Amino acid sequence: MSILPHFLVIPFPILGHVNPLMQFSQVLANYGCKITFVHTEFNHNRSKTGGPRQENIKLVTLPDGLEPEDDRSDLKKIMSSMKSTMPNKLPKLIEDINALDGNNNKINCIIGTFNMGWALEVGHKLGIKGALLCPPSATSLACAVCIPKLIEDGIVDSEGNPTKKQEIQISPNIPIIDTTNFPWHGLGKFLFEHIVQEIQTIINFGEWWICNTTYDLEPGVFSISQKFLPIGPLISNDNNKSSIWQEDTTCLDWLDKQPPQSVIYVSFGSLVVMDQNQFNELALGLDLLDKTFLWVVRPSNDNKVNYTYPNDFHGNKGKIVSWAPQRKILNHPSIACFISHCGWNSTIEGVHAGVPFLCWPFIADQFLNKSYICDVWKIGLELEKDDNGFISRHEIRKKVDQVLGDDDIKTMCLKMKKITINNIEEGGQSSHNLKKFISWANY
Repeated sequence: MSILPHFLVIPFPILGHVNPLMQFSQVLANYGCKITFVHTEFNHNRSKTGGPRQENIKLVTLPDGLEPEDDRSDLKKIMSSMKSTMPNKLPKLIEDINALDGNNNKINCIIGTFNMGWALEVGHKLGIKGALLCPPSATSLACAVCIPKLIEDGIVDSEGNPTKKQEIQISPNIPIIDTTNFPWHGLGKFLFEHIVQEIQTIINFGEWWICNTTYDLEPGVFSISQKFLPIGPLISNDNNKSSIWQEDTTCLDWLDKQPPQSVIYVSFGSLVVMDQNQFNELALGLDLLDKTFLWVVRPSNDNKVNYTYPNDFHGNKGKIVSWAPQRKILNHPSIACFISHCGWNSTIEGVHAGVPFLCWPFIADQFLNKSYICDVWKIGLELEKDDNGFISRHEIRKKVDQVLGDDDIKTMCLKMKKITINNIEEGGQSSHNLKKFISWANY
């Protein structure tokens, strides 16, 4: 029997990158592949889960170059520090891992998430294959790949800003995009230039661009480059959590006591920060509902944001937790709909669970994902801002009633769930692509 490949996997150290790469590692390990998972020392030290519990997955660490007290929510600071520190240390780590494993099971391939293209470049110099795992949607990556053409066509300027407000289509069968909703809009000159440089790196050194999606979900993307490889949906395994925060599992016992399709689940992921006034309006909107709710109000990433609940908020129809096992929640029979920021990981988990969405995008790719949910797949509705730029408590109540009363949305949710699950079953397209990827890594 041939020896299966040994992958070194290295995520950018935020939850939205760590989790999908851990999920992909789990899938590869289930096929018998060996995985060495690289955490930053800082994330490893603050992880609440103790790391992976699977024989084929081993955890190692590298320093990110910052001091423990430094603000790692400052993307410019963390990216600059990592890029000046980690590329010099990675070759020695690889050498040590290979020495331990002997000649029979040396590292065959490095998989990095977006922002970690330097690792693929280091691997290339050492004669090791490289692949990108893209945590956002394939459409987001396609938009970034198209940046040179967007600049050439005068749609955005050299800093990524739209030259005028307009709607464009980067490729047939991709939703029309408002130029103010490109994934990089509002991130600033440094991050835009970083994205441009990162795309060039992964074009040069990433032989596959692995995406947590399916051909059915984003069919128009795959004509843009033959490097796109959909292997989704990636769904977390309880044995290999990589959460930075402790999950409050008491909410599952609470959900068990609720009637079927009666609970509104509210979560905005690991990065979104909401204005206090908008937070108040959300709280009072949940009070207005004639439904119970489960609301995730996560701990602050940087201790700068501490929400206070409005004085007239009762909250007696719901449960509030600081972090939650989202996959289990979305698949629980008591969940009626998902009020979401539309991050791609949450989007895929919701589609896989067949749950209707109420979309509340904040930044980056979340607006694109909202377009797919509402306009293409037709499995949700958008929460719309009022004249003051807020989503009002009355809008929340109105849209919850509307989405729960829409039989067409419920029918589409079940249809999309079935299509998505079929992709990862034996004989499905994602399953086929995964086997192709493993064979490529091993030859």
